[in-house]
Amino acid sequence: MLVDDAEGGIRYWPGVVDAATADAWFRALRAGAAWEAQSRPMYDRVVAVPRLLASYRLDALPAGLPLEAMLARVMTLVPAPYNAAGLNLYRDGRDSVAMHHDKLHTLVPGQPIALVSLGAPRRMNIRAKGGDRATVGIELAPGSVLAMSHASQRSHEHGIPKTAKPVGERMSVVFRVRPEARLAAGLYGTHWQGPVG
Repeated sequence: MLVDDAEGGIRYWPGVVDAATADAWFRALRAGAAWEAQSRPMYDRVVAVPRLLASYRLDALPAGLPLEAMLARVMTLVPAPYNAAGLNLYRDGRDSVAMHHDKLHTLVPGQPIALVSLGAPRRMNIRAKGGDRATVGIELAPGSVLAMSHASQRSHEHGIPKTAKPVGERMSVVFRVRPEARLAAGLYGTHWQGPVG
């Protein structure tokens, strides 16, 4: 337990899948997912989002991707009526995501977020929004699962910082429960929050 709250807090499980399975999942998604390079406005300019993104509705998954198998594994630890998957590909240490929290209106209240890490390990920082703003750093290993409660998005923020160390490609597959109205509008993908970090 990294963070405790009434909805389950933030929890981390290393080694949920073996190394061979994690590697097979990474290779299948790296080759087969519909990766996009996106840009976002930041202040008075448009900047590239420093990672590649892909997203899927879970009721319309393409053949050949291991997302159903990944979801089944997640459900043994963090059961929820997940309906969307957002994928992030960090190509090297320059790719990152700034400290942020998921926007609450894009999530169904009370439902968790579950993140599967694949590829090279990367550090995630988790920081309290109040009090002494204590920060916890955790090395997200391939084949691991991190779960964050809906409530934790109010109390904490999280991010993957840039690093000057040589690192391999890393992928996160994030399962969420989106409101039905967002799914109907096609708004089910990987979120972008705050300044590009």
